[in-house]
Order: sequence, then C-alpha cells, then structure tokens
Amino acid sequence: MEFFKMHGLGNDFILVDLTKQEWPEGRDLPEYARRLCHRHRGIGADGLVLIRPSPNADVFMQIINSDGTEAEMCGNAIRCVAKYLYERGGIEKEVMHIETRAGVMIPRLLVEKGRVAAVQVNMGIPRLEREEIPMIGPGGMVINEPLVLEGQTFYITAVSMGNPHCVLFVPDVEQVDLYGLGPKLENHPSFPRKTNVEFVQVLSRDEVKVRVWERGAGPTLACGTGACATVVAGVLNNLTGRKVMVHLPGGTLDIEWGEDGHLFMTGPAEEVFCGHIPCV
Repeated sequence: MEFFKMHGLGNDFILVDLTKQEWPEGRDLPEYARRLCHRHRGIGADGLVLIRPSPNADVFMQIINSDGTEAEMCGNAIRCVAKYLYERGGIEKEVMHIETRAGVMIPRLLVEKGRVAAVQVNMGIPRLEREEIPMIGPGGMVINEPLVLEGQTFYITAVSMGNPHCVLFVPDVEQVDLYGLGPKLENHPSFPRKTNVEFVQVLSRDEVKVRVWERGAGPTLACGTGACATVVAGVLNNLTGRKVMVHLPGGTLDIEWGEDGHLFMTGPAEEVFCGHIPCV
C-alpha cells in the first residue's frame, strides 16, 4: 500500500488513501496500526489515518491511535487530510467536507501558488454536559470541579470536541509531571471512555501555553481538539477571551470560539515523505 507521512505541528500521522487502494485482506487494523506507528520497528507516528469513501461528504477520515484504539476526531489529522486531498488526492476544493466519528467537519484551505499554506477547520460546537463528555456524576457542566487522584485534588474543566478532554490550569506547564499525571488522569474512573488531558498555563487573555497527554497516544507535540477544548475551558473559567493563540510544544494554533458557538482552528500541515508498506 502507498502511504504518506504527514504532521501538524509535530503531531504526526501515516495517511493511507483507501479510495484508491484496498486494505489488505485479513489484516487486523489495531495490530497493524500499532506496528506501523512504532517509532523503532515501523514508520513511526502518533496515529494511522485511513481515508475512506463517504456517502455524506468528500471522504471519511478514520483515526487509529498508536496503541490501536480508535479516536473520534483529531484536529491536526484533519488538516493533514485536507492538504493531502488538495495536493495529492484529486479533490481541488478550497472548502471540503470530511466525515469523522464526531460528525462532518468543514476545512477551508488557504492556498498559495497551488500549495496549501494553512487550513482553517470549523470544529463545530463543543459539548459541555457531563454525559456528553462522557463523565460519571450528576448532570450539568464540569467547570473547575474537584477531581481526586491518589489523595490529591485537581480542579478540572471537561469539554467534548467529539472526543473527551480534561483541562487543568496550572501556574507553569514546564513543572507538570506529564508522564506521571497524564496516564493516571487519562484512565481515571470518572471517564468511562478515558480522556485527553491538557495542562494549561495562561499567559494573557489571548495567549496560553499547553502540554498535552493524548488518549491512546501519550505525550504529543500538538493536539487540535485539545487546543479548542483549552479555549472553551479558558472562557468558561473567565481566564481568556474567545480568540486565543495556543502555544504547543510543536508550534502555535489560532483558535476562535465564535459567538454562534462554533470553534475555528487555523494551523499548518506538512508532508514529510511517502512510500509503500509491505502488505505482509
């Protein structure tokens, strides 16, 4: 199979276009994703992205994390898919409709001299009710709510961008024990489908710094849905405005939460290399 290695701010993916080729018969998808995403024994990536035909949109984007689990949505991956489709996939539209497990998303491409310079994605309306996250407990929104972990109390805000997010505001993200706290919060029993975790340092009303622990992938250099969830949490806690530069280890995303409730994410996507995967 032909593949393309791409990344959005260092959050990297293996793209396989199944509108032009078939998945190898009998190949177990989670096992194959783990093998291909392995940093030493495979191509290496945070996830495997399969581009499939869709009756409802231009394509369907399926995301398999590096641990073999499936994600509903990924902001960095959808920018990569949009760039691939425009430059390589034969869909030369500056406005696309891409179906995901979280619904149909609408990327708008900034094209310069025939190349995609950046992609803005309408990420939809965040879901804030506890059962929509999903999170165990009484109804209502989860805003600066105490969460007990191994005898220690953390104050969290929960947001769903089609996938669950747990946002914590901290004085200094560099002092956070990401590898210690990340997996424990991801697997906290309050989150029946696990959760992504964002540690956020507010720099100003329009600028934040974030470190991410992604569900199913661990620490990543960027997370598009996480950046969106961060801004929603910032507004709900009156810590930021609605238009914010989100600085991640891999670079910066521009996030705007419109008055109509829709979130818009703008950022780059890059192709690294392409090749062929042995189907054995």
